[in-house]
Amino acid sequence: MIDSYEDALNFIHGRSQFKKIPTLKRMRKLLAELGSPDKKVTAIHVAGTNGKGSTVAFLRNILEEDGYTVGTFTSPFLIKFNERISVNGVSLPDAEILRLAQKLYPVVKKLDQTLPEGGPTEFEIITAMMFTYFAEGHADIVIIEVGLGGLFDSTNVVVPKVSVIVTIGWDHMHILGDTLPKIAYQKAGIIKPNVPVVVGRVDQAPLAVITHTASEKKSPIAVLGADFMAVNPRERNWIESFDFTSESHQINNLATSLIGDYQTDNAAVAIQAYIAYTQQAGKTIHKTSIINGIKKTRWAGRFERVATEPTIVLDGAHNISAVDEVVKLLQNDFEHDQVFILMGILADKQAAKMVKKMATFDKAKIILTHFAGPGKRQAADPKKLDQQLGDLGKEVEVIADWQQAIEQIKPLLNDNDMLLITGSLYFISDVRKYLKVNSK
Repeated sequence: MIDSYEDALNFIHGRSQFKKIPTLKRMRKLLAELGSPDKKVTAIHVAGTNGKGSTVAFLRNILEEDGYTVGTFTSPFLIKFNERISVNGVSLPDAEILRLAQKLYPVVKKLDQTLPEGGPTEFEIITAMMFTYFAEGHADIVIIEVGLGGLFDSTNVVVPKVSVIVTIGWDHMHILGDTLPKIAYQKAGIIKPNVPVVVGRVDQAPLAVITHTASEKKSPIAVLGADFMAVNPRERNWIESFDFTSESHQINNLATSLIGDYQTDNAAVAIQAYIAYTQQAGKTIHKTSIINGIKKTRWAGRFERVATEPTIVLDGAHNISAVDEVVKLLQNDFEHDQVFILMGILADKQAAKMVKKMATFDKAKIILTHFAGPGKRQAADPKKLDQQLGDLGKEVEVIADWQQAIEQIKPLLNDNDMLLITGSLYFISDVRKYLKVNSK
């Protein structure tokens, strides 16, 4: 029985995370038992290796400025589970999580007994909770973030108004494939027949896979750098400015507190997705909604400055592609004397490669640390990681206790230094709580 919010979370997190054979049949069966709530939502579907969260946040704010009530489904959460299902940026209350879990519980138990491979996974249950909630009419439009990949992701039962693929990079290769085109094939699995697709900055080989899939599905496609662009990006005083241009629209002097060229790319993808959705709905595109929505967007843990004396920045660069972008940002936009980089990385990531890439920034002083990974997933052992680095290890320090590391580094910072705390988003979540950072 589920009698409390804690019971609900125990029920959800107690489920298996993966099944041996990827399939959407189990998800469709679960939703059919619940009255097919996925068919009752108006959605935009967002996939990508990195940048999904920021793109969802930009798009949500633009649509809110247009007067829509906007639901979002995102992962992972930063502070509390409820963040995964939100309305206009406000997480569901505990009572709603409890109600939804209670509604799903008997259906899940029934499928446990009737399906040969066992009942739904943890993410399938959370996805079904989301569809169930939004089918009740709590939002005009729902922006749904893919959990993993696309083709066999639980969210891929939805037929959206627009599909979005933000980036293709190296992550989850043991599941999605060991080349970028293979990963792109999985992400392109969200493209639906005749549904417009918006694509971010993607290399030529994986882009070819996406454009081929769009062509097969007769889906109109708009690609960043070809059909629309973020141009003239410039950063000053922790504000990134840029212009958006496409065949039909020109919007100058857009500004966001999410800094880095990759964030202007994400913003441009969100703008193009808004344009595609609005045109489909036969409604007016409002430039003021775009300008104000981009300006208002905040996204915790993405090169987020949380203190100024000394400067402390949090960034959930949790894979090699994300580290590449952070290094570019540091090289292009920052003239600090030294950047102390405290890294806590999950063991199932390319941890050594991530550290080596970060070390290419010549003002970096890297400190490896440890944190409690989520569930059964382990954080990389900083001492073993240090040994894997070879000669580079001489330049790297290990402080296993991350709280102790922060307190040791802070007094070393002068006015022109920065402490960048990065790696896993789960690590960033722990640090935010420790530093008492407001989530809003």
